[in-house]
Amino acid sequence: MSRIGVWLVGASGSVATTVMAGAVALSKRKAKATGLVTALPQFRKVKFCGFGSLVFGGHEIREPDLVGELRSLQANSGLLSPEVVALASRTLRSVKKRVRPGTAIGCGRPVERMTALKLIRAKTPAGIVRRLRRDLEEFRENTRCDQLVVVNLASTEPPFKRLPCHRSLARLRAAMAKAAPSPLPASSLYCMAALEAGAAYINFTPSLGPDVPALLELAEETGGLVTGSDGKTGETLCKSVIAPLFAMRNLDILSWVGHNIFGNRDAHVLDDPKNKASKVKSKDHLIRSIVGYSPQTLVTIEKISSLGDWKTAWDHIHFEGFLGTKMVMQFLWQGCDSILAAPLVLDLIRLAALAQVRGERGPMKHTACFFKSPLGVEEQDMFKQFSLLVEYLKG
Repeated sequence: MSRIGVWLVGASGSVATTVMAGAVALSKRKAKATGLVTALPQFRKVKFCGFGSLVFGGHEIREPDLVGELRSLQANSGLLSPEVVALASRTLRSVKKRVRPGTAIGCGRPVERMTALKLIRAKTPAGIVRRLRRDLEEFRENTRCDQLVVVNLASTEPPFKRLPCHRSLARLRAAMAKAAPSPLPASSLYCMAALEAGAAYINFTPSLGPDVPALLELAEETGGLVTGSDGKTGETLCKSVIAPLFAMRNLDILSWVGHNIFGNRDAHVLDDPKNKASKVKSKDHLIRSIVGYSPQTLVTIEKISSLGDWKTAWDHIHFEGFLGTKMVMQFLWQGCDSILAAPLVLDLIRLAALAQVRGERGPMKHTACFFKSPLGVEEQDMFKQFSLLVEYLKG
């Protein structure tokens, strides 16, 4: 059985630790595969990697306490059974030994304030990428993994300005060799290191990551895979299912307001207006893409510390029907951030490993249904996105 190396950026965060705990519980048959798309009956014949074949490591900017994070989720948010925590703790203690200091370039002040490790330093951005790549290659060699998948689960970065050097790999490499401000934020530096190591890179955050032409060019050159961005787990998932209803029934949406509250570490980072701007942009573009016009929209994200890992979204949709009659639809979504995200991350790891076996490279467009802003795909209708995955897996 092939061993799949999984390198998690943000390795001691709540989503990362839940991913690892979930993989252990599934491999030991102590949990059902509820929430995993790759476990749907229609995909039963697809030869996905087993959960027991996953070997974890990662980068962090905080002092890694993976078991502590797991226990905190249990104590503060009521997540995970004592059996799962006990079962996963041994694995997480081993993973802690494979966690390395990363980089926080371009991550914003809230992330910089969380930094507790001596992060990677180099004279040039290219030097930082070399250090990151060396960590990946040592991990692959030490764990004797046959494949490598890197997943960005770090905190959301502020929007990063598009630069002329992003348009081609040659220009980007020239800019990276200069001892000047980095032309890429951390999410893209991790991506570049992953691609140079021939790995797959999954951007589960709204951060820039692989979304520049130069890095897509690099993926083609090295045979790497990329996908993202921003995992679609809750409110936006509902939007991508409900908005087609209005389009198919020819009902005009006048306005759509979404109010989001949650209280975990991600909420703390998004409490900063600059970091929040990336998330709002990722959540707010979907409606007009599906219906073909631009109703008034508003997305708010607020930190309510007492909620912990639980998040609530309230959406108010004002629409016009036959003979100009105005009506309202509302929905309330409540869920656990880590519990919603973790199975999707495991799905994406399995899909990336499968694509590697198939010898593919470049953007994984068939994974669009997992993301708010899918790479290389304009379609936002959840049903149409899911059909891309179904057709791909038939192959």
